[in-house]
Amino acid sequence: MDLHPVRLTPGADLRRALEALATASGADAAFVVAGIGSLVNARLRYAGEPAETDLAGPLEILSLSGSLSASGAHLHVSVSDASGRVLGGHLGHGSIVRTTAEILLAPLPGWSLAREPDPATGFMELVVRRKI
Repeated sequence: MDLHPVRLTPGADLRRALEALATASGADAAFVVAGIGSLVNARLRYAGEPAETDLAGPLEILSLSGSLSASGAHLHVSVSDASGRVLGGHLGHGSIVRTTAEILLAPLPGWSLAREPDPATGFMELVVRRKI
């Protein structure tokens, strides 16, 4: 497997930068295997909630993982604040890198990821296809 280490610099929108990396690479499928770093602020959507919540920083990224595809990103993040309180959820746009974000990407050549409606869950869910 060909892994790609990436460093995002201060001021980058974490989710938008990862989506842009996936688009620029031409990959139809990639996973964020791991990520650490720091954020000025974070936008998270908690489980079962329809709207995102803004978290003021500074925040440490304790973990970051998820999928990247042409139809969008599905990323989960856990962050801690200055008192060590940990929160996590779906990563939203507008989560800004403070000092660094160090990420390991795993592109999946020969595969395609898409988000399509799933009647069982009522959500747009991952569909995995092998390219022919």
